[in-house]
Amino acid sequence: MILPAHFFRCILLTAGVVLASSDACAQVQSENVADPIAELRTGLLTSLAQELTTHFNAEGELQLELARPWQPVTTKPGDANAGVTARLIEFPAALSSTLLLRVRVTEGSQLPREESVLCRAQLWRDAWVAQTPADRGDFFDPAVCDVRRIDALRERDAIPASFINSTDWSYLRPVPAGRLLTWRDLSRRALVRKGQVIDVSALDGFLQINMKALAMQDGGKGETVRVRNIESRREFAALVVGENRAQVNF
Repeated sequence: MILPAHFFRCILLTAGVVLASSDACAQVQSENVADPIAELRTGLLTSLAQELTTHFNAEGELQLELARPWQPVTTKPGDANAGVTARLIEFPAALSSTLLLRVRVTEGSQLPREESVLCRAQLWRDAWVAQTPADRGDFFDPAVCDVRRIDALRERDAIPASFINSTDWSYLRPVPAGRLLTWRDLSRRALVRKGQVIDVSALDGFLQINMKALAMQDGGKGETVRVRNIESRREFAALVVGENRAQVNF
């Protein structure tokens, strides 16, 4: 049987589509093959980030990425898991968006070597955002605020959501809705005010003495203020523990 020419053209076109699809699949598979050296480099950067987080007691997720090419290992790709470690030799003075790190790289049984690694750093954590407008003197209420993920190394003045989670704070100035709250926006709400007579408890073990004292300055919960004993006129420091209440431990 003699087949028409257009039949063979259809077969060739179909084969061409299949071949093209196979090439595309091979390309995708090739792109998905992990680079062992890149994975190792990422692992070493993660290890350095953990060291920095522990040293600075940093709150949040510290991420490092290379600011310039760095080849931390000389192993061949097939030997990428051959026991390579990188440790910081000395810590920077502070965390910042750009860090020049001195590291000691140990590779298998080879002698350790020191290298400089330039990194870009990001410290991701949650911070408070005003959900509704607030006026000066209003009490801060976390229940009516939103949380936004921010880079604390760029938004250094932003207030961490984990740090202020009570209504013991008040607004120092008007704040519009949607603004990231900073330390310039809030202060501890004054529970003790200058010129007020307050209750002071003096504790010495199981012994407690209560007295009246004149507050010499404003103070929020957990802050230390100067007070003056009404009877003896002696001044001393006391810890603010509540509304018009302070405490002294001997």
